[in-house]
Amino acid sequence: MADTTLERILAQRGSELALVIGNGINRYANASTTNSWDQLLLKIARDCAPRISRVPPGTTLTEFYDVLELRSRARVGDLQAGFCEEMADWRPYPHHRAIMNWAKSHDCPVLTTNFDEVLSKAALTSFHRPANPKFTSFYPWECYFGHDPVADPCETFAIWHVNGMARYKLSIRLGLTHYMGSVQRARGWLHRTGEENLFKAKNKRDWRGAGTWMHVAFNRPLLIFGLALEENEVFLRWLLIERAKYFRKFAHRRHDAWFVYVDDPNDERQAGKLFFLEEIGIKPVRAASYDEIYANAHWGM
Repeated sequence: MADTTLERILAQRGSELALVIGNGINRYANASTTNSWDQLLLKIARDCAPRISRVPPGTTLTEFYDVLELRSRARVGDLQAGFCEEMADWRPYPHHRAIMNWAKSHDCPVLTTNFDEVLSKAALTSFHRPANPKFTSFYPWECYFGHDPVADPCETFAIWHVNGMARYKLSIRLGLTHYMGSVQRARGWLHRTGEENLFKAKNKRDWRGAGTWMHVAFNRPLLIFGLALEENEVFLRWLLIERAKYFRKFAHRRHDAWFVYVDDPNDERQAGKLFFLEEIGIKPVRAASYDEIYANAHWGM
């Protein structure tokens, strides 16, 4: 697949895809001046732990958050609320709108690891929370932003938040402890006792996650961009491993996945990351520049 390009994937597989979008979309061009995750993190650090002014080399952002929580002696909700308040003014730019318009026109679900509502603002969507007596604001995985109610998450455009959303402060996943909680919850859905789990269900629609973003992750080809997918992204990397195990068990349900990245010759970990992704069935797609990803003319088609 060395000759695979983003343009070719969009042109040939567009109507099948689900987009998986990370914070890279907020770092592109002018968006980084108003939608800066790094500046937000350091501002929170100055507020709750003044002696910590930067993320030291060798410390992941998830570990850095855990340190802030320990240093600040604050309740978890206080720090999470601080992040949510700071993201309230983040806004969409032309590339956000172009990509969301493409997703809408192709009926593509969008999974984002971002907490902010920039994508939903760009798409002019409204918030939907389906009636569920077991709803918890810690894991609002059945909630989405869309134009209409969604019966099947795989069948239409909607924006789903994988790591939580700003309107539910306790839902946002910031530290390693948070990610491990998500792993525990998702694992219960995938492997729970009885026939109601994904790995044993006779019908893939008969499992606990069928009405959530997790159904999309296992039942659509995934186009991943704006994500580093480094070692600290424990939850998503674990979920992609489980996806590979699922396809090994049910080969006839297998779907492709691609990871779009810009080559960084100074990144000593890049080769290992690409090896890992290829081994779990995700094809790396190298882009010449970030313009090729976010300003690609195919988003307008």
